[in-house]
Amino acid sequence: MKYILRRLGFYLIAFWAALTLDFIFPRLLPGDPATAILGPMGDRMTAAQIQALRQALGLVTNQSIIKQYFTYVVHVFHGDFGLSYANFPAPVTSVIATGFIWTILLGTVSLLISVVVGHLIGILASWRRNGFFDIIVPPLFNFIGALPPFFLGLGILYLFALYLGWFPIGHAYADTLVPAFTWQFVASIFTHLALPAITSVLVTTTVWVQIMRNTMISVLAEDYITMAEAKGLHQNRIMFNYAARNAILPSVTGFGVFLGSILSGQILIENVFSYPGLGFLLVRAVGSRDYPMMQGLFLGITTGVLLVNFLVDILYTRIDPRIRK
Repeated sequence: MKYILRRLGFYLIAFWAALTLDFIFPRLLPGDPATAILGPMGDRMTAAQIQALRQALGLVTNQSIIKQYFTYVVHVFHGDFGLSYANFPAPVTSVIATGFIWTILLGTVSLLISVVVGHLIGILASWRRNGFFDIIVPPLFNFIGALPPFFLGLGILYLFALYLGWFPIGHAYADTLVPAFTWQFVASIFTHLALPAITSVLVTTTVWVQIMRNTMISVLAEDYITMAEAKGLHQNRIMFNYAARNAILPSVTGFGVFLGSILSGQILIENVFSYPGLGFLLVRAVGSRDYPMMQGLFLGITTGVLLVNFLVDILYTRIDPRIRK
């Protein structure tokens, strides 16, 4: 319990720091969001019209910076991040909620596949160390994982969408469909999901392969593995029930980090495939100087990462009894 309380205190301090930085950073950025939104139209508008737009966007305030900070904190705890400049007059929370659904879908599917595939490859490679499988497969995934995500995504997009025409070029579902719980709509979602998910899996699988392979090699040198082999236990039982079960502990922490990174929206991958998740929204918000959207995304992503890692810490105390002591 003391360990959990200490970790909770750490995450609360980290959340406060993120909340404060979320307030400060947008106010340090140069430029005027109202002018950026108007673009060429700004030259044809009067100063009074531009000032009216600033007022509508909430950019005009006579409060001190301290009072603005406390006002901002109150609004955050009420779930009010203001209106999106790029999607005016839509609230930031409603725009983020839409992108959150697609990011969670893409991130969860790709993460689960990469975790399962990566761990199996790591287990098999370490069990037959320096064998044909160990020599070929892990280095192949290392090479693929070293490629920049946008470069790998562009290659997959060109091959399977433009050249072969097997998959759509982008978006989350066909533009001709109306969102509904039908087989046609669900099939369209997973067809559009395929290429971004494949790219994400290829990029992240190498991490799980290396973590599991290196930990398994250390575990296989332990005395209890030698004892299990001396007892004549079946090789599969030793590999999975003894070695893999203990080697998977470091991956639990890594799983928390990667699960939290889902909320970052896998920025490059989403933008290559025009997949409307949080990463896609973040790039568009930066380009249009949409300060409320940037604030909402930054704080939401940070809070998600902290929450997931706190839950992983709790899970870790159940998996490893040494932590509880």
